[in-house]
Amino acid sequence: MGADELQQAEDELRVVAESFGQLGAELESMEPADTLDAVVRMAVDRVPGAVCASITTYQHGRFRTVAATDERARRADDIQYALGSGPCLDAIVEDTLYRPRDLRHDNRWPEYGKQVSRELGLLSMLSYRLGHETDDSIDGLNIYADEVAAFDEHAELVGLMLATHGALAVALSANQQQVENLRKALVSNREIGVAMGVLMTRHQVTREQAFGLLRMASQNTNRKLHEVALEVADTGVLPTIGGGRPWLEDATD
Repeated sequence: MGADELQQAEDELRVVAESFGQLGAELESMEPADTLDAVVRMAVDRVPGAVCASITTYQHGRFRTVAATDERARRADDIQYALGSGPCLDAIVEDTLYRPRDLRHDNRWPEYGKQVSRELGLLSMLSYRLGHETDDSIDGLNIYADEVAAFDEHAELVGLMLATHGALAVALSANQQQVENLRKALVSNREIGVAMGVLMTRHQVTREQAFGLLRMASQNTNRKLHEVALEVADTGVLPTIGGGRPWLEDATD
């Protein structure tokens, strides 16, 4: 490789590194819940030739779209899910990149290509798997174009950078949901613990009896356990049922 070619390669590598860092900084400045939408928007803004994009997740044997720029992208995904065939599905399952140039004449996905081109006018794609399987789920980035051979090697590279950041975005989003679920569980458990303490102190019942009272009140008033617990913590008594009789009286008869 000559000096000029070496310099060109170094310049291109520097541009890729700067672009990668810029994308990461933009995504890190957002809330985790917003990053998936940001990735698909960036795909359309940054990948030459892209007209719409989406992120697919595969979990418990089912594919679904978790982010999309528009209904066109969602519909393109849905066609793959219905057929059980398409670049998106194969990219996720086979952990590889697909860049079909003309979906109308691609023998790998003949039915999908015919349908998506006829119904939506989408003719070429980029499909990436986002990282590796976590928590029994796998995700993929789908970028669509309405021209034949819309994506060149540069577009593929930009898409790869987005897919790399997209994998982090999906992980952050999943982690945020896990944290939120844990927070809700802790709050609920605290409310139940306080309610049990109220019943144990006021009515001289055991821990097991107090929890049993809360469960019976929940079942017989058709309310969630933590809602009943919150009422007990606030009022000091269990909800009443028909005839206005307190649950404690019914449960201890």
